[in-house]
Amino acid sequence: MRRRIGVRAGLSALLALGALTATGSGLASASPAPAEPSAGAPAQELVDAMERDLGLTEGQARKRLRQEAAAMEAAPGAERAAGAAFAGSWFDARTGELVVGVTAPGRADAVREAGARARVVEHSARELDAAKDRIDARAEREAAPEGVSGWYVDPRANSVVVELVEGAGDDTAVRGFLAAARKAGPVEVRESTGGAPRTFAAGVVGGDPYYTGNARCSIGFSVHGGFVTAGHCGSAGASVRGWDGSQMGTFEGSSFPGNDYAFVRTGHGWWTVPVVLGWGTVPDVLVRGSAEAPVGASICRSGSTTRWHCGRVLAKNETVNYSQGAVHQMTKTSVCAEPGDSGGSFVSGDQAQGVTSGGWGNCSGGGETWFQPVNEILSVYGLTLHTA
Repeated sequence: MRRRIGVRAGLSALLALGALTATGSGLASASPAPAEPSAGAPAQELVDAMERDLGLTEGQARKRLRQEAAAMEAAPGAERAAGAAFAGSWFDARTGELVVGVTAPGRADAVREAGARARVVEHSARELDAAKDRIDARAEREAAPEGVSGWYVDPRANSVVVELVEGAGDDTAVRGFLAAARKAGPVEVRESTGGAPRTFAAGVVGGDPYYTGNARCSIGFSVHGGFVTAGHCGSAGASVRGWDGSQMGTFEGSSFPGNDYAFVRTGHGWWTVPVVLGWGTVPDVLVRGSAEAPVGASICRSGSTTRWHCGRVLAKNETVNYSQGAVHQMTKTSVCAEPGDSGGSFVSGDQAQGVTSGGWGNCSGGGETWFQPVNEILSVYGLTLHTA
């Protein structure tokens, strides 16, 4: 295992650079790591980060983490209870409940028995997904104009939301795209307060987690045999170097655009551990699974440029219209990111969520960021998440 001497004080002794590499300099020994909190008790530093990024009090942050964990646990059973009437689900931060949309009032009682609140709506998730698929198909035939930042199914609005770059609503090509989108099904148009989405790769900067070609990106999650990260960071067959410039591994598979995920197979003395780096802001997170957080839940990101930041899940299954081409099935968050954070980890509690793809804005003025869900990556490449 290759390991940096003198990583910043307080990093977990479980952190191995074959999984997630810390930046920093100095040759002093690392200070003793703090005791690992139990799985049911969130670390104080995580609560502090949620207070900072979500504007919560300490009590509100702790209560919300408990409520979100309960919502994640209830979600699969509630969806099964809704059956064909399922119209999506989301976490309501005001009430602390998981809400499930249903098109048949008769399924509401079954949903409530499964531990969620039911809301009767007009369109099922199947209908909305089909409408989004029709918009995707049109965009495959004819690329969406740059003024369209993306589109996704919003269960709370019970429609497909098409988002525009600020000020793009009067563009002729955008109006034509919207006219075609409205024929696909129920569509709501929203204008973003930010710019066009972009990926978050960066040029080489010494001391950061991994490099390929002239790009620096961040490691996502350890899997047995290597790690997962963003596809735009390197193509299949590309060589990967570690923080010290030594050979680390090779991109075994990569997809971008269309998707934005990759699998790097490691070797050369590097091994993997189920850890996400907390950068001294929070204790390093032990990854214990990959249960999917609902829309509305809090979520945090670790990346090699801006380190640790938190926010909320804003939307799922969004098609993001990058300049390089559309990327499908993305999850949108209110977490900020900057170049070099690409590929980094999104977590909810101790559950892996996805790898950072791109977004708009920065961590000084704010912004939004998308990630590629980790369970899809594991399925595509037949990988097993390394868990504690």
